[in-house]
Amino acid sequence: MKWKMSKQLKTDLVGYSFILPNILGVLLFTLFPMIFSLIISFTDWDYTQGFGNWNFVGLQNFIEMWSDEWFTSSLINTLIFAVTVVPLTVFLALVLAVIIDKYCFAKLPMRLAFFMPYISNVVAVAIVWVMMYSPWGPFTQLVRTLGVENPPQWLGDPKWALAAIVLMTIWSGVGYANMIYTSAIQGLPKDVYEAADIDGASEIAKFFKLTVPFLSPTTFFLIITTFVTSFQVFAPIQIMTRGGPGTSTNVLVYYIYTSAFTFYKMGYASAMAWILFVILFVITIIQWRGQKKWVSY
Repeated sequence: MKWKMSKQLKTDLVGYSFILPNILGVLLFTLFPMIFSLIISFTDWDYTQGFGNWNFVGLQNFIEMWSDEWFTSSLINTLIFAVTVVPLTVFLALVLAVIIDKYCFAKLPMRLAFFMPYISNVVAVAIVWVMMYSPWGPFTQLVRTLGVENPPQWLGDPKWALAAIVLMTIWSGVGYANMIYTSAIQGLPKDVYEAADIDGASEIAKFFKLTVPFLSPTTFFLIITTFVTSFQVFAPIQIMTRGGPGTSTNVLVYYIYTSAFTFYKMGYASAMAWILFVILFVITIIQWRGQKKWVSY
């Protein structure tokens, strides 16, 4: 007696066949590396010595990192970077989106102009900004025209290097947030703004009393995504400063990279990566729990 496959089962198998490559990709390139990194975070593995050459050290990597000055400084720099980049990027993007939507005639070219740095190659963008921060670049020349005889060296100054990278990151990221806000603004109820105009509300009052609350779901989304990306900043640091001068721009992801591929301490680097994962997870949970208070649906 031949076994006949039901029509529903055939339909299910066809559907599973479409998502199978994606499932395999997640298992091979996400889940397996995560489990492997968790295992080696409890070892002192030097990957140059081969796979089997490691010793189990328990929680030693997780304990020692808190007495590591490079780790603590990179964590502090990452927090400063994120706390500075996230609110400035989101706020500037919101203001630009509102201004372009209401007062700009060439709306599409302006939006594309702000969006171009986001889709441009990060290496090319970083190199251009290195040249702009050079002694003959526009920033130094502008400071000199303002009467400062000895302008800062920007990327070569421990006091200004992180701020210089923050400025570049905001410039390159504000276009993406601006596009998201632009899409959200198109769906705002016009009748509410017409009623506010009849009541004599000013533009500033409408912005803070209407636009900001209406766009709070979009703002919440941008804050979460920007926080995650700001904690994972790597390419600008690698290209522009390599964590220097000193430890002034050494962020957590860059220190994880150097620990793994420069000092060959793969177990220690994996432990720091899991600390970064826990930090991002906790921040996301706090933001998600607080959305009922902060977000107006």
